[in-house]
Amino acid sequence: MNYKTALVLAGGAFGTSIGFVLAQNFKKVIIKVRSQEICDEINGGENTSYLPGQKLPATLKAAMTWEEVKALQEGEIELIVSGLPMSAIENFCLTHYEVLKKYLDQGIPLVSLAKGIDHQTLKLPDELFKTHFETYRSQLMYLSGPSFAKEILDKQITLVSLAGEDKDQLILACDMLATPFFKAMPTTDVKGVLLGGSLKNVIAIAGGIMEGLGYNHNTRAALITRGIVEMLRFGTAFDAKPETFYGPSGMGDLILTTTGELSRNKSFGIEIAKGRSAEEIIMSTKSVVEGYKTTKAAFLLAQKMGIRARIFSGLYEVLYNGRDPKKVIGSLMKTPAKFEGEDEEEEL
Repeated sequence: MNYKTALVLAGGAFGTSIGFVLAQNFKKVIIKVRSQEICDEINGGENTSYLPGQKLPATLKAAMTWEEVKALQEGEIELIVSGLPMSAIENFCLTHYEVLKKYLDQGIPLVSLAKGIDHQTLKLPDELFKTHFETYRSQLMYLSGPSFAKEILDKQITLVSLAGEDKDQLILACDMLATPFFKAMPTTDVKGVLLGGSLKNVIAIAGGIMEGLGYNHNTRAALITRGIVEMLRFGTAFDAKPETFYGPSGMGDLILTTTGELSRNKSFGIEIAKGRSAEEIIMSTKSVVEGYKTTKAAFLLAQKMGIRARIFSGLYEVLYNGRDPKKVIGSLMKTPAKFEGEDEEEEL
């Protein structure tokens, strides 16, 4: 093993899968969780609640308190991975500020796995973390890309993007994550990676709705190609690099989440097409459907920044105003054909 101890914050599916990746390079990987049930499951060798049937290595352990984390670690903690969803970042940083600051004071890099836009503040994950840890921004990095948790544990070859401001920190973190089946590609385009990882979840929900309504491959291809156009418009507004949206965290993740059977957001969209309410679907699953709240955030962001995003606006109408998705699709298809770059009317 090249490294000593890695700490993962939160024991959901993706956090656990990245813990599995790190266990290939670290003597000990500790996942800090809130639930005694999840803690017992992981320590028993399987995160049954989120990844049933997927065996975990003996060097990957769970802890509920900082004292337990300290007791479990073998040597120094050399990497922290935040598996916290968007909705939990703010509270966690406030509640555990002193502990996290102490780790960051030691120069330990922190990699966030969060994908989304906060629907209240319209902030991306980097802005949430920098609100509390601006001084340590060079140590903060953000991972995103086409990566179903189950397939990572199956050691399916996976390529993701890792974004940050400091190239040396990025290279170090990429090495810590490197295995024969998992590879992180470094980039300094933080906004591009975060926007791609966030916005593709919205398109995935739209893809699920279309599939649930009986539309097939032609429609999915149309959605993906027009979806990436609208994602690029958000990127332009944030001065992100266009090429980032054609990499793992953009087009790669978009294709995966709109076509893969393991996509939570796509499955959510399929259930919406059946007539179920968003609240009912969310209450019936332990997994976080990031695209639901991101839809609202993207809609508000598009309004605030004057971004043309008809697919995002249409999905917002379906999820939050109860509009018939078939009528929204009909409105989109009636839009006059225009050359890319020409003004379009915003009303659906």
